[in-house]
Amino acid sequence: MVSSCLTGRLCRQLGFSAGLLSLVLSGSLSAADVKLRVMETTDLHMHAMNFDYYRNKEVDGFGLARTATLIRDARAEARNSVLFDNGDLIQGNPMGDYMARSRGLSYGEVHPMYKAMNLLGYDAANIGNHEFNYGLEFLLKSLSGANFPYVLSNVYAVDADDDTSNDKHYFTPYLVLPRQVMDEEGAWHELNVGVIGFAPPQIMSWDKAHLEGKVSVRGIIETAEALVPELRAAGADIVIAIPHSGIAQSHPDGLKENATAELALVEGIDAILFGHAHSVFPSEAYAEFPGADLEKGTLHGVPSVMPGFWGSHLGIIDLTLSNEGDGWSVVDSAVENRPIFRREGRSRVAIVGSQQDIVDAVKEEHEGTIEWVGQPVGTITSPINSFFALVQDDPSIQIVNNAQTWYGKQVIEGTEYEGLPVLSAGAPFKAGGRGGPEYFTNLPAGEIAIRNVADLYIYPNTARLVKLNGAQVKEWLERSAAQFNRIDPTSTEVQQLISETHPSYNFDVIDGVSYAIDVTQAAKYGDKGELLDEGASRIVDLAFNGEPIDLAQEFVVVTNNYRAGGGGTFPALDGSTIIVEAPQTNRQVLVDYILASGELDPQADANWRFAPIEGDVQVVFDTAPSATDASNAERFEYLETLESGFARYRIPMAE
Repeated sequence: MVSSCLTGRLCRQLGFSAGLLSLVLSGSLSAADVKLRVMETTDLHMHAMNFDYYRNKEVDGFGLARTATLIRDARAEARNSVLFDNGDLIQGNPMGDYMARSRGLSYGEVHPMYKAMNLLGYDAANIGNHEFNYGLEFLLKSLSGANFPYVLSNVYAVDADDDTSNDKHYFTPYLVLPRQVMDEEGAWHELNVGVIGFAPPQIMSWDKAHLEGKVSVRGIIETAEALVPELRAAGADIVIAIPHSGIAQSHPDGLKENATAELALVEGIDAILFGHAHSVFPSEAYAEFPGADLEKGTLHGVPSVMPGFWGSHLGIIDLTLSNEGDGWSVVDSAVENRPIFRREGRSRVAIVGSQQDIVDAVKEEHEGTIEWVGQPVGTITSPINSFFALVQDDPSIQIVNNAQTWYGKQVIEGTEYEGLPVLSAGAPFKAGGRGGPEYFTNLPAGEIAIRNVADLYIYPNTARLVKLNGAQVKEWLERSAAQFNRIDPTSTEVQQLISETHPSYNFDVIDGVSYAIDVTQAAKYGDKGELLDEGASRIVDLAFNGEPIDLAQEFVVVTNNYRAGGGGTFPALDGSTIIVEAPQTNRQVLVDYILASGELDPQADANWRFAPIEGDVQVVFDTAPSATDASNAERFEYLETLESGFARYRIPMAE
């Protein structure tokens, strides 16, 4: 007998009367196949709206309000469907900071992302690494507003009495979701959908201050191998894994951050919804990846999808399920990513519009964010842009490093570290790449507001001070230099300088020393921080105070919790070299510096450069099309604007 609660729910979903539905459910079961549509969003990063708070304008490239249209259309096409979110939800743009740092959230209030998501009928969700950026209390307050359950299997509680890990999961590790599904002949069946989620183990480094002594983390694969059989034993007919983890061909030592390909080899998993890498799978980006079938959309034979980021795509896996009397099994699948926009030349053109109920749901917080980020903090006397941040010393990094150096000197005053030279490491966070040809900082001279500071430093990292010697500083820079492809000085062919696989946030510029990067040499480290060539060296002419650096001299370097705790896998940056764990965010340090300065000129000091290359080398890089109007474009030769929307420049390497 079907309960009135169940029939009522299905009636609302399918538009049947309760009496008719009960008759359908009480009919004989059919052996026909069941088609189940599995949908995923991932890495929304607070982009409920298709709105760029940094530029104060609507855009067409992201926003859950737009993805919602795809969700509703895709759901209407399928007899049976489930919807999941992968994580990295509550942090990532100024609305996230507004909610966590300014407005605040109380238990019983509904976070704006859940106001939106509750309207879309999510079945379950996973927790990503950025969920922990604001601390466990804010996370739990946020999750309390979700009308759907969460899973996370590899985070465990710590025993408060002896500060050790125990076997108690901090979150619900997995779920069995009972669903009524209709087969191709119109008969109903009960299907138990198992769901299990994972977060990168690196959260213990990236958010150590929030998590140490409260939780512990285990590896994704070891956890899956232990718990997937439990999930099957608990009654799951099929198992959907939701790892907040990408895929990689190699891993640095330690727990795997991007372990999805290995997860596909764990027995008992029927489909994988992944994320974290801010990319699209299947796509040509993974054409050479071992075990990937792009036409079928599988990893090692398991249907898998990764739908971009910020709501740019909806991931869909269509499973065909068969039950011949011995349980349900996947007999076929199809995978696709549906985008919310298409490219026409340089422009992104919307394919779908926004859902008004989503827009209305977050209206209050959206307007509050716009007002908050518009508050002025100071004045800059010259423009700041990041168009050329990967090819020359740049004001968008310089102002951050100036602020961090200013802060670091204050922090160590009166301590045992007073008197040590203070350096600062900063990276270009908005430098195109996967973010597209408009993903750059571009601030005119004049008043600077909170939105501009958030544009310069987009993450809510907290400041960290590490103590290193000169040799370790050099290794830090060697790791950063993986940003560049190796240039053949004997070739006259066009050579792309910037590596497409190395994220710009792992290209640290260290101020307080001067140096050159010889890109004709092999990289010492790879994109994931793996050692490639012990004898390789790209960093030349490394100097401090105009003299060759003393490799034994000690320095204090100001950075952030992500980098100091092991993010990006940099040598000597694994948490052990931290001397100060500051409570301030790096963004707040920047705000305080601008407020203290009132008016400042953020011109770059040109402390790094490329080592000259003799000969007729044709070295190019891609940047924003609007870079042609920038004053710091003078030394570069504009070549063309590509179909991708990026502008291609030639860089003179003989200088």
